[in-house]
Amino acid sequence: MNILGIIGILLGILTVILFIVKKHNIIVAAPIATIVLLLFNDVPILESVFGKENSYMTFLAGFVASNFAIFLLGSILAKYMDVGGATVSIANRILSIVGTKNPYNALVALFIISAILTYGGINVFVIIFALVPMARPIFQQLNISWKLVIIPVFGGTTTFTMTMLPGAPSLHNIVPSTALGTTLTAAPLIGIVTSIAAIIFILVFMKIVLNRSLSKNEVFEDHFAAVESPTEQKRELPSFFISLLPIIVLLGTILIFSKVNYIIFIALIIAILLSAVLFRKQIKNQKELLSDGANESVGSTITTGSTIAFGSIATGVPAFKGIFSLIQSIPGPPVLSLMVGTGLIGGITASAVGAIGISIANFVPYYLELGLDPETIHRAVAIGSVSLSIVPYSGFLLIFNRITGLSMKESFKNGFISVCVTHWVAMAIVVIMAVMGLA
Repeated sequence: MNILGIIGILLGILTVILFIVKKHNIIVAAPIATIVLLLFNDVPILESVFGKENSYMTFLAGFVASNFAIFLLGSILAKYMDVGGATVSIANRILSIVGTKNPYNALVALFIISAILTYGGINVFVIIFALVPMARPIFQQLNISWKLVIIPVFGGTTTFTMTMLPGAPSLHNIVPSTALGTTLTAAPLIGIVTSIAAIIFILVFMKIVLNRSLSKNEVFEDHFAAVESPTEQKRELPSFFISLLPIIVLLGTILIFSKVNYIIFIALIIAILLSAVLFRKQIKNQKELLSDGANESVGSTITTGSTIAFGSIATGVPAFKGIFSLIQSIPGPPVLSLMVGTGLIGGITASAVGAIGISIANFVPYYLELGLDPETIHRAVAIGSVSLSIVPYSGFLLIFNRITGLSMKESFKNGFISVCVTHWVAMAIVVIMAVMGLA
């Protein structure tokens, strides 16, 4: 086993985490960590960083090329919803329904909204761009700690609706389906049981954390509030229906025309154009709004791409295969080592979808030869891929922090438990079902 190479992988991960903790930009941290990793592995460094194939730069460029449109359009739509007053209008209606006496009800409402949007096929980045501005006035009026927002949003977007629930239209469900020849409803019993367990865990965890926060007298801190002038605070808000219409059109377009190529982009453009018309009275300068949305999307795209590029290099060096060989020797049913191994890849790449792709290409054939059912493999790989994906250099977490204004210290613990620990619960259930012959 290449011990020196494994040390290089660990040092690379520690380097990028140290940079993030010290509040350096991941765009700077990721390539430096990549070079540290490569110094301990027997591969050409310059070619691996700057080469035209399978290099840090090509992985980064590939992610930007594939995802920039989503970030750009999602950021602009969120700006329209926020500046146009739609988010405040929606928040007011939610508060009028759930009331202000029980903050837990508001958290549950956000959790349900997040889950519905994700299961409806909306990209998770688009959801957080839209939901965070809507959630802010709710937390502000309830006067509860803003750092709690990560639990309902992450719990609804990146757990059972993404990896467990049968039929989910997420990439985490589509990629293994395409590779293994299974359907999106593969292993329905595993999916349903793990989904129920995940929902219960998230709701209980959310209640515990909220009660603990209230007992400490934690409140909404002023520096998280959106900056508005007194005149803007008194402005006429769009009605609830008008405010919600762009989101309804977005979701409806995606669901009705799901088989149309590039439908997510078409739906976003339609929602943006509709917002431009509906909120024209509330928005004084649409040109400035478009500029701000575009500028913010550039940093968000490169931030996420940088983490995935680093992870792609880390899992591509020969030493990583030695790590997975150790994982395969874990005692217990084979599905356990498959989920643990896929989760480790997700932790290193900070990308669950990337982990699925790498796992299927390199390790799943081994488990098929062992006789493991393809549907079980499908569901196990999807669930395992997210089990370590929330790391300090996770692009999703970094973008969430950028939008919310939260620090890594304020968001990481709740985010990790909401996503990763929820998937550990699901993994434990899969193992139990495997032992009982139900998986």
